Amino acid sequence: MSEDYVKCVVEAALLAAGRPLGLDDLTGVFDERDGVDAAAVRAAIEALRADYAHRGIDLTEVASGFRVQIRPAFAEPVSKLWVERPAKYSRALLETLALVAYRQPITRGEIEQIRGVAVNPHIVKTLLERNWIRVVGHRDVPGKPELLGTTREFLDYFSLKKLDDLPTLAQLKELEEMRVQLSLPGADAAEIAEIAEIAAEPAGAEAPPTPIDASDAG
Repeated sequence: MSEDYVKCVVEAALLAAGRPLGLDDLTGVFDERDGVDAAAVRAAIEALRADYAHRGIDLTEVASGFRVQIRPAFAEPVSKLWVERPAKYSRALLETLALVAYRQPITRGEIEQIRGVAVNPHIVKTLLERNWIRVVGHRDVPGKPELLGTTREFLDYFSLKKLDDLPTLAQLKELEEMRVQLSLPGADAAEIAEIAEIAAEPAGAEAPPTPIDASDAG
């Protein structure tokens, strides 16, 4: 079986799936008699990446596998094809998500202690419904508060392969295009950097309390 054929099948599978595909998924689309193994699929993936190097799409590896996606530089004009605009997330929701991502496992009380304001239950509900966070255990203290952590879907959405790929504060300050890449219209690079600074504060850091208003509901 030719390398070009394997490459075309892998490309077609990635475009048709509508979700990331792992090596086992991609190898599984071939018949056993074809003799296509994981190494051949990996070679096809690298060949596709080379083909896409100067195009508007890219082949990216995320937590759940590989997927073909629009390059960040072209996301804004292409987004005009969709009538429904991307959801705008409040600063409070982004702060809560950042704290879970950078400080996990973390309790709701610890988030409130760092932010200096009560966490609106709607924010946690929204993050759970989006499957960006999950309960990973309970803190061994009175009341057994839930410990929150991020999910594989969180990594996939933000084009991350693993938590170690989360950008550092220094990197965030340099990424002006982060707003488009993360599909978060309400947050520019400076805001995201400030959120990361909040996540980097030591546990127990005090912040001036601010009241919850409607905009704090995510």
